[in-house]
Amino acid sequence: MNNVASVEEIRSQFPALDRKINGQKVAYFDGPGGTQVPRSVVEAMNDYMFNHNANTHWAYTTSRETDEIIEDSRQAMADFLNADPDEIVYGQNMTTLTFHLARSLGREMNAGDELIVTELDHHANVDTWRSLEKDRGVVIRMIPMNTESGQLELDVLADLLSDKTRLLAIGAASNALGTINDIEKAVGMARSAGALTFVDAVHYAAHNLIDVKKIGCDFLACSSYKFYGPHMGILYGRKSLLEQIDFPKLKPAPNYSPERAETGTQNHEGIAGAAAAVNFLASLAYHGSRRERLAAAFEELHNRQHELTTMFWNALTQMKGVKVYGPPPHMPRTSTISFTIDELTAESVTSKLAENALFTSNGDFYAATIVEQLGVEGLVRVGFACYTNEEEVGRLISTINELT
Repeated sequence: MNNVASVEEIRSQFPALDRKINGQKVAYFDGPGGTQVPRSVVEAMNDYMFNHNANTHWAYTTSRETDEIIEDSRQAMADFLNADPDEIVYGQNMTTLTFHLARSLGREMNAGDELIVTELDHHANVDTWRSLEKDRGVVIRMIPMNTESGQLELDVLADLLSDKTRLLAIGAASNALGTINDIEKAVGMARSAGALTFVDAVHYAAHNLIDVKKIGCDFLACSSYKFYGPHMGILYGRKSLLEQIDFPKLKPAPNYSPERAETGTQNHEGIAGAAAAVNFLASLAYHGSRRERLAAAFEELHNRQHELTTMFWNALTQMKGVKVYGPPPHMPRTSTISFTIDELTAESVTSKLAENALFTSNGDFYAATIVEQLGVEGLVRVGFACYTNEEEVGRLISTINELT
């Protein structure tokens, strides 16, 4: 007996999969931009809004229930990241949280201090730190991308690090090309140089189980809407740092971790939904603690998606006029693949696919430097999720083949 739910069992939990376009069931390949949501997540959010809706830290019943729901959610997310609950910061989205952290850390930076970012990252992990160039006079260093392989040239990092380096900001995986970076190596090098480390795990979190202790990073951000939850941002921060950083805050606001890093009244129903997303993923495996079930589920989902990725990659690379970008399936990567078709714009390709109930993404996905370096107008992006099946990928391959 398989210890992880089958694709059919998983698909039955997603009402969106019943939608039809032009008589065909919609196949959602837009997961890298945001996955579909299972019933259990929406039910958790509805339950909060209908039965527990209140502000926090007061003596009446629903307020205390809200406190408990937030506490339980921090524990669920801590299990998801292998962190402690008081190291889990919630916010509107990853970009907002990263700007908040950048401004806060920037208060202690001086002109001439150096920050390292990469060409492979979503601009939420580039422009957020680059904003300190103007605000604080810091110097931005850049790890280049190899356009042929779609990988970072990490060997350059050793030359970029110096006694002036204050922080390395690096993505765990590329939302445009699917590349998985060796973040443990990069983080280790930065820490040895005395620099702080920030990891953008927004794309990575949907595909590989995160272990912040193993990575050794100081900060890590992700977003629950990329792994079957609501639009919420999550920031892990090392507790000792969260307690000492000079976060902009209101005087009456809490001064303890992690709430001192959060601003205003939070999205409580979203926080309930984020926990439900973690519990949904854990529920796909049948034995062990929540962390153990998450590990089993992620391992099996990775294996399934790797098979689909290989199937899709091999088919695309055999089509005339199609160029595929990023590392091949045998290299470290997620199940996100981007491509172009000669003489067709990315938008026209996605439009044609949409007419056939195949939902893909097009553009630069806020990873504009990558598209610029590749010398293309835009990319067509396809991503596989826990609910993607072989029949859907076969339909996608056949339709793309008709366009070439």
